[in-house]
Amino acid sequence: MRLYALLGVLAIIGAKAYAPAPIQVTSSAFSPGGNIPAKFTCSGGNANPELHLSGVPPNAVSLAIIVDDPDAPRGLFTHWLVWNIDPKTTIISENSTPAAAAEGTNDFGKLGYGAPCPPRGTHRYFFKVFALDTRLHLKRGAKRADLDRAMRGHVIGRGELMGRYGQR
Repeated sequence: MRLYALLGVLAIIGAKAYAPAPIQVTSSAFSPGGNIPAKFTCSGGNANPELHLSGVPPNAVSLAIIVDDPDAPRGLFTHWLVWNIDPKTTIISENSTPAAAAEGTNDFGKLGYGAPCPPRGTHRYFFKVFALDTRLHLKRGAKRADLDRAMRGHVIGRGELMGRYGQR
Protein backbone atom coordinates (compact mmCIF):
# COMPACT_ATOMS: atom_id res chain seq x y z
CA MET A 1 0.00 0.00 0.00
CA ARG A 2 2.82 2.44 0.84
CA LEU A 3 4.43 1.77 -2.54
CA TYR A 4 1.23 2.76 -4.35
CA ALA A 5 0.93 5.92 -2.24
CA LEU A 6 4.55 6.81 -3.03
CA LEU A 7 4.01 6.19 -6.74
CA GLY A 8 0.89 8.41 -6.62
CA VAL A 9 2.87 11.25 -5.01
CA LEU A 10 5.67 10.86 -7.55
CA ALA A 11 3.15 10.97 -10.38
CA ILE A 12 1.69 14.21 -9.02
CA ILE A 13 5.12 15.78 -8.51
CA GLY A 14 6.21 14.68 -11.97
CA ALA A 15 3.04 16.05 -13.56
CA LYS A 16 3.61 19.43 -11.94
CA ALA A 17 7.27 19.48 -12.90
CA TYR A 18 6.36 19.05 -16.56
CA ALA A 19 3.28 21.28 -16.71
CA PRO A 20 3.64 23.96 -19.41
CA ALA A 21 4.70 27.37 -18.07
CA PRO A 22 1.95 30.02 -18.17
CA ILE A 23 2.25 32.66 -20.88
CA GLN A 24 0.26 35.87 -20.53
CA VAL A 25 -1.61 36.85 -23.69
CA THR A 26 -3.34 40.24 -23.81
CA SER A 27 -4.53 42.64 -26.47
CA SER A 28 -4.85 46.40 -26.73
CA ALA A 29 -8.00 45.76 -28.82
CA PHE A 30 -10.16 43.94 -26.24
CA SER A 31 -10.07 42.73 -22.65
CA PRO A 32 -10.10 39.03 -21.63
CA GLY A 33 -13.62 37.72 -22.23
CA GLY A 34 -14.59 41.04 -23.83
CA ASN A 35 -16.05 41.83 -27.20
CA ILE A 36 -13.74 41.77 -30.21
CA PRO A 37 -14.15 45.05 -32.11
CA ALA A 38 -15.78 44.72 -35.55
CA LYS A 39 -12.54 45.99 -37.11
CA PHE A 40 -11.03 42.54 -36.44
CA THR A 41 -13.98 40.56 -37.83
CA CYS A 42 -15.57 39.83 -41.19
CA SER A 43 -17.72 42.94 -40.65
CA GLY A 44 -14.58 45.06 -40.60
CA GLY A 45 -11.09 44.86 -41.98
CA ASN A 46 -10.47 41.12 -41.45
CA ALA A 47 -7.25 42.06 -39.60
CA ASN A 48 -5.76 40.20 -36.65
CA PRO A 49 -5.77 42.22 -33.43
CA GLU A 50 -2.53 43.25 -31.74
CA LEU A 51 -1.38 40.64 -29.21
CA HIS A 52 1.02 41.15 -26.31
CA LEU A 53 2.99 38.17 -24.96
CA SER A 54 4.87 37.86 -21.68
CA GLY A 55 6.15 35.01 -19.53
CA VAL A 56 7.55 32.99 -22.43
CA PRO A 57 9.94 30.40 -20.95
CA PRO A 58 13.59 31.42 -21.50
CA ASN A 59 14.38 28.02 -23.05
CA ALA A 60 11.69 28.35 -25.74
CA VAL A 61 13.01 27.85 -29.29
CA SER A 62 9.88 29.04 -31.10
CA LEU A 63 6.25 30.07 -30.59
CA ALA A 64 3.05 29.02 -32.33
CA ILE A 65 -0.37 30.68 -32.41
CA ILE A 66 -3.71 29.01 -33.01
CA VAL A 67 -6.94 31.01 -33.09
CA ASP A 68 -10.12 28.96 -32.99
CA ASP A 69 -13.86 29.04 -32.31
CA PRO A 70 -15.29 26.11 -30.33
CA ASP A 71 -18.86 27.40 -30.80
CA ALA A 72 -19.02 26.93 -34.58
CA PRO A 73 -22.07 24.96 -35.79
CA ARG A 74 -19.96 22.02 -37.03
CA GLY A 75 -17.52 22.05 -34.11
CA LEU A 76 -14.09 23.57 -33.60
CA PHE A 77 -13.27 26.05 -36.38
CA THR A 78 -9.70 27.25 -36.89
CA HIS A 79 -9.17 30.92 -37.86
CA TRP A 80 -5.37 31.29 -37.78
CA LEU A 81 -2.29 29.06 -37.63
CA VAL A 82 1.18 30.59 -37.24
CA TRP A 83 4.39 28.84 -36.18
CA ASN A 84 8.16 29.30 -35.91
CA ILE A 85 7.68 32.73 -34.33
CA ASP A 86 10.82 34.08 -32.64
CA PRO A 87 10.43 33.34 -28.88
CA LYS A 88 11.67 36.85 -28.04
CA THR A 89 8.55 38.30 -29.69
CA THR A 90 6.49 40.33 -27.22
CA ILE A 91 4.06 41.99 -29.65
CA ILE A 92 2.25 40.62 -32.68
CA SER A 93 1.21 43.81 -34.45
CA GLU A 94 -2.26 44.42 -35.80
CA ASN A 95 -2.82 43.05 -39.31
CA SER A 96 0.58 41.36 -39.48
CA THR A 97 2.40 38.08 -39.28
CA PRO A 98 5.68 37.95 -37.34
CA ALA A 99 8.80 38.07 -39.52
CA ALA A 100 10.12 34.64 -40.58
CA ALA A 101 7.03 32.87 -39.21
CA ALA A 102 5.00 30.44 -41.32
CA GLU A 103 1.22 30.50 -41.70
CA GLY A 104 -1.10 27.58 -42.23
CA THR A 105 -4.41 27.05 -43.97
CA ASN A 106 -7.39 28.05 -41.83
CA ASP A 107 -10.82 26.39 -41.98
CA PHE A 108 -11.96 28.98 -44.53
CA GLY A 109 -9.45 27.21 -46.82
CA LYS A 110 -7.18 30.27 -46.95
CA LEU A 111 -3.70 31.12 -45.79
CA GLY A 112 -3.43 33.54 -42.87
CA TYR A 113 -5.92 35.13 -40.50
CA GLY A 114 -9.59 34.44 -41.09
CA ALA A 115 -11.62 36.87 -39.01
CA PRO A 116 -14.46 35.88 -36.67
CA CYS A 117 -17.69 35.61 -38.66
CA PRO A 118 -20.31 33.57 -36.78
CA PRO A 119 -23.43 32.66 -38.78
CA ARG A 120 -25.60 33.39 -35.73
CA GLY A 121 -25.27 34.14 -32.05
CA THR A 122 -22.18 35.20 -30.14
CA HIS A 123 -19.14 32.93 -30.33
CA ARG A 124 -15.96 32.66 -28.27
CA TYR A 125 -12.61 33.05 -30.04
CA PHE A 126 -9.47 31.72 -28.37
CA PHE A 127 -6.09 33.24 -29.25
CA LYS A 128 -3.74 30.48 -28.04
CA VAL A 129 0.02 30.88 -27.80
CA PHE A 130 2.37 27.91 -27.38
CA ALA A 131 6.07 28.02 -26.46
CA LEU A 132 7.92 25.12 -28.05
CA ASP A 133 11.29 23.48 -27.39
CA THR A 134 11.94 23.22 -31.14
CA ARG A 135 11.30 24.84 -34.51
CA LEU A 136 8.65 23.05 -36.52
CA HIS A 137 9.44 21.47 -39.87
CA LEU A 138 6.11 22.17 -41.54
CA LYS A 139 5.53 23.66 -44.95
CA ARG A 140 3.66 26.93 -45.30
CA GLY A 141 -0.04 26.16 -45.74
CA ALA A 142 -0.10 23.15 -43.39
CA LYS A 143 -3.45 22.39 -41.78
CA ARG A 144 -4.47 22.30 -38.11
CA ALA A 145 -4.00 18.53 -37.71
CA ASP A 146 -0.44 18.84 -39.08
CA LEU A 147 0.39 21.62 -36.64
CA ASP A 148 -1.17 19.80 -33.68
CA ARG A 149 0.82 16.66 -34.54
CA ALA A 150 4.10 18.57 -34.98
CA MET A 151 3.68 20.35 -31.60
CA ARG A 152 2.90 17.16 -29.68
CA GLY A 153 5.53 16.60 -26.98
CA HIS A 154 7.20 19.99 -27.59
CA VAL A 155 4.95 22.42 -25.67
CA ILE A 156 6.81 23.99 -22.73
CA GLY A 157 4.56 27.02 -22.23
CA ARG A 158 0.98 27.97 -23.02
CA GLY A 159 -1.40 30.90 -22.72
CA GLU A 160 -4.62 32.14 -24.24
CA LEU A 161 -6.87 35.14 -24.58
CA MET A 162 -10.57 34.69 -25.22
CA GLY A 163 -12.74 37.30 -26.90
CA ARG A 164 -16.36 37.23 -28.05
CA TYR A 165 -18.07 38.33 -31.23
CA GLY A 166 -21.61 38.15 -32.56
CA GLN A 167 -22.96 39.73 -35.70
CA ARG A 168 -25.86 42.08 -35.27
